[in-house]
Amino acid sequence: MLEDLLSGAWQSVVFGVVGVGLMAAGFVLVDLLTPGKLRDLIWVRRNANAGLLLAANQLGVAGIVFTAILTSYSDFAKGLASTVIFGLIGLGIMALAFFVLDLITPGKLGEVVCSEEPHPVAWVSAASHFGAALIVCACIA
Repeated sequence: MLEDLLSGAWQSVVFGVVGVGLMAAGFVLVDLLTPGKLRDLIWVRRNANAGLLLAANQLGVAGIVFTAILTSYSDFAKGLASTVIFGLIGLGIMALAFFVLDLITPGKLGEVVCSEEPHPVAWVSAASHFGAALIVCACIA
């Protein structure tokens, strides 16, 4: 019993580290997709548009990690591998969704999302990121 508890605790730590690593990669992705430094945009300039896009990205990555862990059953190695693989695929699809939205809308999406004035495109872009993540979640399940 104690062995099962310790094993489960260790697996939680490993999945947690991998999940946080994927969320950090999501932060880097949004930083690359948008002009300027994301840290400055959100924490210093308090840009709500950039904050909304990052929040949707982080929730999307967390959803992918959650689904990968939930569907891994009792196979730790399979669950860990699927978490990493599907997490990276999800980030790639979120980036693709950003580029496609940028192509079909006027202006440069990154610049509009990072403008000081609240803009509806931030909501559309955030929904695209989260929707891309939900597609990956469905593929996992």
